[in-house]
Amino acid sequence: MATLGLQMSAIRRGDERFFLGAAIAMTVVIIAGFSLNIATGRSTFASPLLVHAHAAVFMGWVAIYLAQNILVSSGRTALHKRLGWLAAAWIPPMLVLGFAVTIAMVRRGQVPFFFQPLQFLIFDPVSLLTFAGLATAAIALRRRTDWHRRLMFCGMTMLVGPGIGRLLPMPLLTPWAWEVIFAATLIFPLAGVWQDLKRQRRVHRAWIWGVGTMLSAALVTEAITYSSVGLLLYRQATDGSPGANVAPLAFPAAPPN
Repeated sequence: MATLGLQMSAIRRGDERFFLGAAIAMTVVIIAGFSLNIATGRSTFASPLLVHAHAAVFMGWVAIYLAQNILVSSGRTALHKRLGWLAAAWIPPMLVLGFAVTIAMVRRGQVPFFFQPLQFLIFDPVSLLTFAGLATAAIALRRRTDWHRRLMFCGMTMLVGPGIGRLLPMPLLTPWAWEVIFAATLIFPLAGVWQDLKRQRRVHRAWIWGVGTMLSAALVTEAITYSSVGLLLYRQATDGSPGANVAPLAFPAAPPN
């Protein structure tokens, strides 16, 4: 029994190190990506107020997720639980502002030139909804720590794409830019799968559900993008705006140097 207890304790410590290290890595990737955009002039503080509000809420979530992992790693579970309710309340603003920014960019005809406008209109909201679904499931299973932390991890992974995309040579990845970003985000949960195999010689079912949900979101994105439903959504979203004159499945022209 004592040996089993020591083994379980070692597994828990290993989990805490992995999830904290991964949370730090995700935070670094996101901050590095957005910082690079500012440094190269691809982003500017002169953006509309809506964009700033979205950025503030988005980075707020990143800070909450990192803080939650630090609290667990340092044994401050009571504060972790209280902060968890703030995290739950943070999800709706993430959805509202994320949807609003995406639609605003499509309506203005300002989708990045390495994305198809219709695909951009679909993959951003689908990614946010997948994040929200996984995070909500994690909160519902908060008493089952093993499930909670893995599902929340997969939800957070859905938000790392914008940071990764800002670090990659996106123009060179056209016409597969979004698909490459999505594949890159899978590195994080697959690292979790590898950690489980390494320490416990089995894959926790939460990874199967989490990664399966992520892959399903990618398939849904592709299916809607190239369907009549996608075209209808694009027409409705851009009606009466400059975006209505932009071909939904054509890649916009690159901006002049």
